[in-house]
This record gives sequence, structure tokens and C-alpha cells, in this order.
Amino acid sequence: MAYPFTLGDVAFLRSREGAAALAAVGSLPLTKDSHLRDVAAVRRRHPEHAAALVETVLLRRKAGSKVEDPDRWLFTDTALQQATAAPVARHRAHRFADRDVHDLTCSVGVDLAALGAVAKQCIGSDLDPVRLAMARHNCPDVTVVRADATRPVTKGTALFADPARRDAVGRRRWRAADFLPPLDALAEAYAGRDLAVKCAPGMDFDALPFAGEVELVSLDGAVREACLWTNGLATAATRRATVLNPDGTQWTITDAEPDDCAVGEPGEWIVDPDGAVVRAGLVRHYAHRHGLWQLDERIAYLTGDVPPPGVRAFRVREFGHYTEKALRATLRRLGVGVVEILVRGLDIDPNALRPRLKLSGSASVSVVLTRIGRTPTAFVCDAVSVVDTQIDTKNRTKRVQ
Repeated sequence: MAYPFTLGDVAFLRSREGAAALAAVGSLPLTKDSHLRDVAAVRRRHPEHAAALVETVLLRRKAGSKVEDPDRWLFTDTALQQATAAPVARHRAHRFADRDVHDLTCSVGVDLAALGAVAKQCIGSDLDPVRLAMARHNCPDVTVVRADATRPVTKGTALFADPARRDAVGRRRWRAADFLPPLDALAEAYAGRDLAVKCAPGMDFDALPFAGEVELVSLDGAVREACLWTNGLATAATRRATVLNPDGTQWTITDAEPDDCAVGEPGEWIVDPDGAVVRAGLVRHYAHRHGLWQLDERIAYLTGDVPPPGVRAFRVREFGHYTEKALRATLRRLGVGVVEILVRGLDIDPNALRPRLKLSGSASVSVVLTRIGRTPTAFVCDAVSVVDTQIDTKNRTKRVQ
């Protein structure tokens, strides 16, 4: 169970004595084998604040993907889990550059720090006094106040909100009411203002008419968030997908681009578009940009003779009608012992299917399972990271009847 920090804990951790204690605790391994021994040592030296010290050190060790220089930050466990990854926060903050900005739900200050780095002036607010105290420590150059996100306390500022998510167990899609504060309440409170709201990628965006633009953002291949942009913060596009790469590069695509895209027979390659492209409904736009076409108009897999640069694509060895028995025979014939299984449009659990294939060879392949029309289809492929478009296309795809 996460440790419930108090204002007294935060005051101690921010003090000179607390900083020294954190440095000492940070030198301990705190591993599974040493944890009890290390915690006992901390309790002997700092009996009143041992739990806060140990929790802070452990949270800092988890925070490398969320903030730069995590060893100077204070967190709660929940705040760290909900915090935006640093590259995503910096990307989003770019639209607020040189403006006066109010972070309505600043929590411990992760987004606030990114906004403060580019804004003309920046203010953060929250209702949780412990998180506010941590935010004052984490963002010393930014004004932080206690305020309800749905009650405006600033004028003329651009606004950002990252509402907490309520428990939505059992639902596949998030609703506006699943957030605290609710998305509709935020939109109503700041009607006509420039507002951006971070929310779950699984939202039904058509149910959010106040959002002028919806941007889906992925980082390192995983969809991290949706951002709802309104009024002057929105662009001419209504849907946008932005892909942030590990090397710091990025690209974006919007529904302002053409979406002419054919449906046809499989080409040399199968391309699984980034999840941000799929969630944003921009698969056809992506296909048009890269000269690809769809296998089926209702399936996100694309195909073509030259894959886009900078993606992991699947070069087709052979394909045909899918049955488990036929796939098992094909993999045995090819001497496959290791298989990656990707599925779209079929009710197949890759983890359940894999042991039933009874693999025994030394080769490694990727298997793409999907449907074309009503026909379940299996593609046996080699996965390739495409550095550029200079691809050898001499090996032709083989269709297995």
C-alpha cells in the first residue's frame, strides 16, 4: 500500500536535514534481499520520518521516465503513476510557448515544470495540500495556489488540465464523467477560453463536442495520452496523431491530409500503423502518405511494396487461409521455434495459441493473423526495422493455397 504523505513529511523532506537524510537513504540498496535490514537502519536514525524517506527514495528510482533529475523531486505514489512522461509533457507544452498559462490540476508539478519552461508566466493550482507542497518544492520558480479546477481564478491565461481518472472497471471506453473533475464541467467552466485537457486514449471523442482538435500521442511505440485542444490552442485539423521516437525525433499526421486509399491484394510488406494513428482514425491518411493500401477497409493493417522509413514492418514470406492446423504445419515445415503473433480482427489470444503450435525448430518469424473480408488469413513474415526506403524487393510474396 502506498504511503500517505503528510504536510509534516513534506516540510521535513524539504528541509536541510531532510535533504541530507534522503541522500543517506538513497545510498542504501533497498533491494528485496536488503529491504528489511535497510528500513530498520533508517528507522533507528529517523524514527518519525522513516516511511516518508524510504518511499521517496523508491519513487525517485521509478521516476526516470517521467522527469529529468528525479533525485530532486518529491512524489506521492499515485501522483507519479498519473504523471506525464517528460517527452510527452515537453511536446504538449510547446503550444503554450510565450503565453501566460494556468495548470488547473498541477498535482506535484510534472506538467507544470514543462509549462513553466516555455510559458511567459505560469501558475499552478490543485486542491490537495500535500501535492501542492510538493509542487512548490519541485517547481520553485512557479506560483502555486490552492484552488478548485472548475472555479476560474485567473483571467487571460491559456489553461491546461489533467483530471484524475475515476474507477471505470468493466468499461472498455472512458466517458467524460469518468474523470475528476468531469470533462464537461471543465469545458463549461472555461467556455470560450483556450483550454487543453489531457485524457485517456480510449475516450469516445465524438462525445466531446467542445474539443476543436483531438491529438493522440505515442512514445516509444505505446499510446500515452489524448489531448483535447480548444479554441485558440486548436489547429485547423480535428484529428492528429503524433509519434515521439526514442531518439528525440517525431512526426505527425492529421485529418487535413488526403485519405484516398485503395483496398487490394497483399503486397510485399505488412505495416501495422502506430497506435496513435489507429486511435486517431488516421489509418487511411497514413496509407495515402506512404503509398500503401488496406487489406480490408475495416482492419488497420496496411500493405504495400515499400514500407515507410523508420518503422518496424513485416516482410511476407507466404500467406493463406488461416486455420490453427494449417499454421502449425507451415511453421513446422519452416523449422520455426520462436514466433511473434500479431492479431487484428480475429478473436485469437496469442498467448493461448502459441503453446498449441508446438514449435520445435530454430528459426524465428512473425505471424500476422487477420481477416480479409470474411476470410481468416495468416501471414508468415520476417520483421524488419526499416532504416530507409532502399529495400530489396526481389523476393516475391508466395500465396499458399
